[in-house]
Amino acid sequence: MSVAAVELFYALLAVVAQVFIVGVVVVRALASGSERARGWYVGFARVIAPNALTAAWVVAALATAGSLYFSEVAHFEPCRLCWYQRIAMYPLVVILAIAAARRDRSVVPYAIALAGMGAAIATYHVGLEWIPALDTGSCDALAPCTVVWFREFGYISLPVLALTAFLSIITVLSVRTDDHRSLG
Repeated sequence: MSVAAVELFYALLAVVAQVFIVGVVVVRALASGSERARGWYVGFARVIAPNALTAAWVVAALATAGSLYFSEVAHFEPCRLCWYQRIAMYPLVVILAIAAARRDRSVVPYAIALAGMGAAIATYHVGLEWIPALDTGSCDALAPCTVVWFREFGYISLPVLALTAFLSIITVLSVRTDDHRSLG
């Protein structure tokens, strides 16, 4: 499979994930004031929540596989911020796999915290790609954080993929079946 095909595959996954994230956030926000939206959210939560750990693990595993593909096969040199994002993502694969196998939701706050840190770094990295002057000296000259290896659909780059993965993990793990009690 060509590098361009993998870039397109991950970009398409990202678009689907972004639609999912926005949909969950909008329905959740509307659920506090609309009985119909509350019903949608509760129905959605009943489907997603029992499989949230597995879904979050799939996202983390795909993100990890993608990062390894782009660095080891496509030879895109990871910058310092890419490494920090990997430090946040790679442990999630192991943590979420064990939690999913044991059906142990007690790891959810820790996984969300780790994904939140990764999302913060990825957000800064996305900003650097679009506005290189934001660099505070965190990047080095040999592997600058401002390099855009690809940009699919006009906005999806490696940091956008990472940000989408982190936000997807946070979103999936935040969906709770008991949230409907506090919505209204």
